Amino acid sequence: MVESWSTTVVIVGDDGGLLHSLDRMANVRAASLAGRDDEDVTRWSRSATTPYVVHDRDPLEHVAAAWVEFFDDRSTLGALELEVDRAVDALSSGSVAIPDYYVVVESESLPPTWRHWWLGVMAQASPTRVIPRRESDPPLARLLRRLPTGRAWPEPRWLRSVSGAVPDRVGIGSAA
Repeated sequence: MVESWSTTVVIVGDDGGLLHSLDRMANVRAASLAGRDDEDVTRWSRSATTPYVVHDRDPLEHVAAAWVEFFDDRSTLGALELEVDRAVDALSSGSVAIPDYYVVVESESLPPTWRHWWLGVMAQASPTRVIPRRESDPPLARLLRRLPTGRAWPEPRWLRSVSGAVPDRVGIGSAA
């Protein structure tokens, strides 16, 4: 498959019209892709000719939901491991890709386990690639021009350790 040369940003949470406002910019291709399958999202993203691609479809949404459900005692470790295996296989084959950045809208209002997923598990994997955003922050267009640099996402196998990333303990390190 052809790789995209665009910087991809996924908006997490209620975007409040952010996607619509960005789509009017000449250097941004933006759309809501919620409900679309991985193949459609990958094709749409990789066909972009703009410097930025922004959408709301997280390729790790099933892993995130399984992790939250597991730690909220609504699912089993087996379900989480199955979603991790599927995601690692899809990422390794190139049929999906983790976006360059996640912008988490109103992260402080997320339920606690979801907040730990985004600002704990995901941010621990690549700290500068998960950006919390409040409604009072400057326009998203300005953020696109000033995205932080830092290490890229690690190889997909990092996902195999998410079952050990316990909410309230993510990023603290081992206590001796």
